Amino acid sequence: MVETRASERLMPGTAEDVRAIVADAVAQGTPLAVEGTGSKGGLGRPVQVARTLSTAGLSGILFYEPEELVLSARAGTPLAEIEALLSSRGQRLDFEPMDYGPLHGRARGEGTLGGLLACNLSGPRRIKAGAARDHVLGIEAVSGRGEIFRSGGRVVKNVTGYDLSKGMAGSFGTLAVLTEVTIKVLPASATETTLLLRGLDDEQAAGAMAGAMGSSAEASGAAHLPYDVAGRVVDGALGRAPATAIRLEGIAPSVAARADHLARGLERLGSLERLEGEASVRFWRDVRDARPFADGTERPVWRVSLAPTHAPAFVMDLRMGAGTDAFYDWQGGLVWLRMEAGADEALVRGLVARHGGGHATLVRASVAERAATPVFQPQPAALAALSARLKHQFDPAGVLNPGRMG
Repeated sequence: MVETRASERLMPGTAEDVRAIVADAVAQGTPLAVEGTGSKGGLGRPVQVARTLSTAGLSGILFYEPEELVLSARAGTPLAEIEALLSSRGQRLDFEPMDYGPLHGRARGEGTLGGLLACNLSGPRRIKAGAARDHVLGIEAVSGRGEIFRSGGRVVKNVTGYDLSKGMAGSFGTLAVLTEVTIKVLPASATETTLLLRGLDDEQAAGAMAGAMGSSAEASGAAHLPYDVAGRVVDGALGRAPATAIRLEGIAPSVAARADHLARGLERLGSLERLEGEASVRFWRDVRDARPFADGTERPVWRVSLAPTHAPAFVMDLRMGAGTDAFYDWQGGLVWLRMEAGADEALVRGLVARHGGGHATLVRASVAERAATPVFQPQPAALAALSARLKHQFDPAGVLNPGRMG
């Protein structure tokens, strides 16, 4: 994906360097684009400014205490480096953060820790583990006033007053420039198995996923890939027939017992297959990263959150009005859409409202289309006013990522 870039790239090495750059921007009235490596530059509206502040120079693990389940690193630390370190100690980021790189035509593994929190990333396990904001313990950051501030700490129960750490989640660099992040980590699962039901339509799949998630199986993932979409994960190994997936994790005896119990209930609905170990990991990684739509194009992709029971009817109505490809995560509560001819924002958001309400975010499109489209779900007036006041408190001069969120 081609993204317009600022002409001058600044790469500070310390929080004090960041403070000085932001203070100068305020004094000179010259806004800044804020990014890590730019791997998520295709998210949000385009930022057209003369200078980019990159946190890629703020890299390195500050401390890692496996026994305390805590890790702290500078904001520009590559997420791939953090995940490799955690894996070596049998731990992980439990919220399974999505990697937007492939969807935007870039390689996997280029994202940073600061970008993870700024975009509040999560993956298929969100229905059980939450998102990045639910795991952050503390931050250091530089506000748009050019002031260094800290919030939270190194332990889970260490928050009093306003929790600014969580407030940075989903702010997309518009409130402050993150310089350090402390985050909670958890043990990785010893065993992973995915049950695959084949051949269900969207309505049948919604029922199967609801039944599985409501059972005692303790599933950590539930997704449905309709016809042909299933053929675009794990290098086409599944074939094109629809696949409804339920993931189970834990110690081997427990996973085996729960899988067998759940399988007896599911096999009445269709043919049943299993993905074990690495095959299961690859499948959910592809679902997490919206790999079916990582096609090297700029065809618009929407990320829609709505009630799982409404998702199949929403997609069916959308297909009646526009060429649409879709698949479901979060038991159907997250719908990924690829539009074949334009973003069609009025149609998408109109149908979201008609089907119970929710949020629709345009996560991929051409620069021109993102500039012309409200990328994020428009807020109600009261909430928009609150957001504006928050922005003014942190960045009164509007120097950080101006226009990115609206």
